[in-house]
Amino acid sequence: MIKRSRQRECIKQFLMGRTDHPTAETIYMHLRKEMPSLSLGTVYRNLSLLSELGEIRKISTGIGPDHFDGNTAPHNHFICQQCGQFLDLKMDNIDHINDIAGKNFAGLIHGHITYFYGMCPECAKEKSSKKTS
Repeated sequence: MIKRSRQRECIKQFLMGRTDHPTAETIYMHLRKEMPSLSLGTVYRNLSLLSELGEIRKISTGIGPDHFDGNTAPHNHFICQQCGQFLDLKMDNIDHINDIAGKNFAGLIHGHITYFYGMCPECAKEKSSKKTS
């Protein structure tokens, strides 16, 4: 049994209901306003623990820092190549991709991680407004 921690609860609550998947640094910057004694190391340790416990999801793409998601249900993500924002992508289920991938693979496929890239709505709007100026 893991001892309850106010910092851990605050980090988890901060992530719940968000769809922008902040980094540890972003979480730290927001939470230190209400908890001045909070350290970045404490945020990292608690994010790691929450991720290991399956209470949050750690998103590692190999590009830039890890991002964190309070929604552990299977879903897809969009990454803006302009501003680096991570967003939930609402879309139809694509689990059939596991069957497609398994057709020419001798092993067993249990799941997939898919990231979609492009421009977020804000960056696309900004680019569009620059064209018309």
